Amino acid sequence: MSSGDKGDKVKDLQARLKQLDWYEPKIDGVYGAKTVSAVKGFQGKREIPVTGEVDQRTLDRLTAMTRKPTTDELNNVVAKPKPSSMNLDDRCLQGRVVCISKKQRKLALVVDGTIQMSMDVRFGSELTPTRNGVFSVGWKSRNHVSKLYGSKMPYALFFSGGQAVHYSSDFAARGYNGSSHGCVNVRNKEKVAALFDAVSVGDKVVVYTG
Repeated sequence: MSSGDKGDKVKDLQARLKQLDWYEPKIDGVYGAKTVSAVKGFQGKREIPVTGEVDQRTLDRLTAMTRKPTTDELNNVVAKPKPSSMNLDDRCLQGRVVCISKKQRKLALVVDGTIQMSMDVRFGSELTPTRNGVFSVGWKSRNHVSKLYGSKMPYALFFSGGQAVHYSSDFAARGYNGSSHGCVNVRNKEKVAALFDAVSVGDKVVVYTG
């Protein structure tokens, strides 16, 4: 595939690039300048010759790192939020709290015991675990990049040293097959962006096992 191409294959390409946070516009099936730029970025990051065209090597690498796009993704349909059945820790029931359950793999913004929004999350590995406890949001960084690992951490809400809630393109692509270095990863960019805007520095954060 290359500039000027159109059709379902280009839609699939754009959707997969979007999963990895390389392509931002709506999926339209047109291989234009923004698609070329996204492909070049992906190729450069993976040390593939940067041409802006999708050869077999580029396609194989992209396919291996992503999942098959859903019909909704291919047609720019945003899923309606489902009611949450998250079990809240008692420490989450008063005031404004970012409530995070490891067992349920869920994060919820809770105000006076009522869930305002919720999202799927994943955590650190056994070697770099996410700390349990009661914390508060120390600072926010919308376009953060890790100084330690060089990875993008958009919409970062730091609550315990270098540990933060943030969007993860790796979580979006690989799901629970991967893990973080201790941060709380969110795979839905729209939801974590909304959380970032809703949360203030000083808001309580509760991380618990149950």
